[in-house]
Amino acid sequence: MFTSTSYKLESCCCLLGVGRKPSEEDPTLERCFKGHRDAVPCADFSPSKKQLATGSSDKTVMVWNLNPKARAFRFEGHKDVVTAVHFSPSGDLLASASRDKTVRLWTPNIKGDSTVFTAHTATVRSVNFSSDGQRLITASDDKSLKIWSVHRQKFIYSLNQHTNWVRCARFSPDGRLVASCGDDRTVRLWDTSSRQCINTFTDYGGPATFVDFNASGTCIASSGADNTLKIWDIRTNKLIQHYQVHSASVNCFSFHPSGNYLISGSSDSTVKILDLLEGRLIYTLHGHKGPVLAVVFSREGDLFASGGADLQVLMWKTNFDALNYRELLSRHSRRVTPDPPPHLNDIYPRSPHLHHTQNETVEVRAEIHLLQLTQFIKQLNSVLRLKHCWTAVFFSFKLEQGVNGKINAFLVSQTVAVLEERLTLTEDKLKECLDNQALILQQALQTDEPSEQRGAEGPAV
Repeated sequence: MFTSTSYKLESCCCLLGVGRKPSEEDPTLERCFKGHRDAVPCADFSPSKKQLATGSSDKTVMVWNLNPKARAFRFEGHKDVVTAVHFSPSGDLLASASRDKTVRLWTPNIKGDSTVFTAHTATVRSVNFSSDGQRLITASDDKSLKIWSVHRQKFIYSLNQHTNWVRCARFSPDGRLVASCGDDRTVRLWDTSSRQCINTFTDYGGPATFVDFNASGTCIASSGADNTLKIWDIRTNKLIQHYQVHSASVNCFSFHPSGNYLISGSSDSTVKILDLLEGRLIYTLHGHKGPVLAVVFSREGDLFASGGADLQVLMWKTNFDALNYRELLSRHSRRVTPDPPPHLNDIYPRSPHLHHTQNETVEVRAEIHLLQLTQFIKQLNSVLRLKHCWTAVFFSFKLEQGVNGKINAFLVSQTVAVLEERLTLTEDKLKECLDNQALILQQALQTDEPSEQRGAEGPAV
């Protein structure tokens, strides 16, 4: 079901006219899968990295087993073009969307059983599982987004504010937000709790074709028919990166799990690889003979796949870094995303949301203050010991120098005087803090005593 094929790989340096030999860090083509009879507009790796699913305009879904000795599965059931595929987080389900207005849930094995979801009234363009695998979101030409329960296999609710076809919709990593984009030239951000649109990005010169969150959920990227890629920080509502590296419409993209790289596919027949840390193009891949319609990284980022109008599905080995990928992802995650995912209230503009109320009182515990008092006393003793130590050093130095070392002794005495002054200030500050801590402790104990008395007497009537 798969064959090898020749391909062309150029680094950014080659595109700039500075040629170099391929290195071990360059991406390499691993396999070329041939089995579809029409264009391949979607692809996704299973979480276990044992399978690659693709959908095609030939109305079929193919599940390619990455073990070379295993056979591929062809699933037939859709009555029109398959527009999107996505594996569940567990990998035991595969969702597909189609121009036949339906969504199907498949079991990706030799049986290929499927369940049909129907609620849209036009082509379904996108399908995506939430990170917990409990919900499914779909986007359609009927201008709506629909949320489904996977377990109950039931439609839950719609999100309706787009004014034209909706091309793509994605859950945030924590499932609290949804990002969507469409032919109305907008990217919208939704709150899944209130079911309201909480932000809209409109800086597009044409239809927005694809949208997704980065791994931390702090940024969204979007691509457009105006050949652009844009990355927004949803906490500040600011455009932080803007790329114009393609010469035709950008149809799709995928974030590397580390958040440091992004691959994009375009109608200019190329796959581009961007380094988001340095903000530059690093590779251009020429493997397809027509528009590139789908690109996707594997869950660990060591592989990526591309599908195109030339019926080909190409699987590439990343090789961006020769280090162990688990170690690399862990290190990059610490370096690039030190902040936790944003709370809904952190997203500008701030609007009312449904959240659990929190107790605003501050509990003061006496044992904590006793610990702090002990620490202050230790610090104060250290300062006093340091002061006596400097005095001893000074007198020792003065005795050793004698009459011939008066100039040096004078310099040392000036230095010690300055240090003693600073230590005295520090000592006074610590004593002041000590007094404040004692006062806080006394107030806390006085507050606790009436509470205990009231508790013993019983509630007042």
